[in-house]
This record gives sequence, structure tokens and C-alpha cells, in this order.
Amino acid sequence: MAWLGFVIQRTTIQFVVLTNRLLANNLLIDCINSIREIGSHMFSIKTITCTGLALFAFATNSILCRVALGQEMIDAASFTVIRLLSGIIVLAIVVNLTRNNNPQASKGSWLASLMLILYAITFSYAYVSLDTGTGALILFAAVQFTMILVGIVTGHKLHYSEWVGLIIAFTGFIYLLLPSLTTPSAAGFILMVIAGIAWAIYTLCGRGSTNPISDTAYNFFRTLPVVIVLLLVTIKGAHLTQQGIIYAILSGAVASALGYAVYCSTRWRYFC
Repeated sequence: MAWLGFVIQRTTIQFVVLTNRLLANNLLIDCINSIREIGSHMFSIKTITCTGLALFAFATNSILCRVALGQEMIDAASFTVIRLLSGIIVLAIVVNLTRNNNPQASKGSWLASLMLILYAITFSYAYVSLDTGTGALILFAAVQFTMILVGIVTGHKLHYSEWVGLIIAFTGFIYLLLPSLTTPSAAGFILMVIAGIAWAIYTLCGRGSTNPISDTAYNFFRTLPVVIVLLLVTIKGAHLTQQGIIYAILSGAVASALGYAVYCSTRWRYFC
């Protein structure tokens, strides 16, 4: 029951993060317009179901990573390798199954792939020394500040309603995590900040995508060379247990790949 409560808390946090990202990127207007165009009843049911499943998957992803690494079931490098390889396999299957529904396949970008692998590596190593609550807070802040800074540099000025939404979301996020916050290690803090910046850039690379599932799949595919190098460099010091491998597979195949696929099925032009 404690684990279920923790998952519910992380899911709530992810919902706050998602709402904040939508506010920061002015995507709530797109959602409203889509509802008007497609039909509110059908779109609402699909959006609520898919978004709920995706948020649960993303929350579970953080838990799987922290539990596996925190209890030393697997080392960070092996977790990252297995996670990405599992994601590549599942996304290849998803793309193949949805090919007829998405005739205009797109192939992401090398920049997005680079940010994805940077995020995955630093995220895993950060959780070796950070607890889930502290790590999530650092990641959340890094992602939001990076996206806001990029928006300001590129000439986008936040509307007052976006600032209000940002403040409310950030305050609520801290409130949810406050009981579990601990002072982070310097190394863990730096790594998670890098992970947040990388994820923000990856998100920005996906804005305007016409086929986000295909883009996500190809972005994962392009990480394969780095994954192989990481495997060769760290294989001698690898620490693996059966449970750790299972957690890494679940993280990559279910919480990451299927989570992205389900989220993309909402038809939002957004990478999460």
C-alpha cells in the first residue's frame, strides 16, 4: 500500500509538471482548439484516458529508476543501456504497427537524440545519490527554467496568466514534495540539472512535430551508437541482478516507450 501511495503522489506531481509545461508553452490553447474541432465528448474521453495512463507511466519510471539504483539492484550504466535498448525495441514495434495510420513518417533529429541520451545517462547517475522527491524537484526546476529562458531569448514573452500558472504549479509541486525533501549531494544536483536542461531542449525539439511517435522512435534509434559505447566502456564494472534487469526493462519498454506512444496518441503536438 505504501508503494501505491507513492505512485499516486508521483502521478499527481507529474500532472502538475504537465500542466505547467502546457501553460509555459501556450499549448492549452491548442488543446482547446482541438476540442472544438474534433468534438468535445470523444476528444475528452480519449485525452483523459491516454494522458492518465501516460502520467502513470512517467511517474512509475522515476520510481523504477530510484528503487533499482537506490537498492543497488543494478548499476547506473547498465540501467541506462537496458532502458534505452528496451525502448528502441518497443518503439520499433509501435512504429511498424502504426505505419498505415501515419504514412508521412518523420525521423526526429540528431540534436534531439543527443539530448535524449544525455538526459538518460545523467538521470540514472543522479538517482544513485538523490531520493525521488529531491531529484524530481531539481529536474522540474531545471526543465522549466531552461524552457522559459529559451522562450525569452527567442522573443516569447510569458503572458501574466502563464506566470500565474507557473507560480501556482511550482508552489504546489514544492508542497507535495516538502515532506520527502533532503539536502542533495553536489554531484547528484549537477547531474540532475544537466538532465533537466537536456530534457527541456529535447522537448523544444519536438514542438510542431507532425508525427511524434515516429520522431520519438528515430530519436531512440539514434542513441544506439552511444549505448553500445557506454556498454563497452562500463561492462567490466557492471553490477546486475535479475530484479534490476526487470526494472530497467520495465522502465524502457513500458514506462518510457509505451508511455510516450500513449501520450502521443492524444494528438498533442508536444513531446513529453
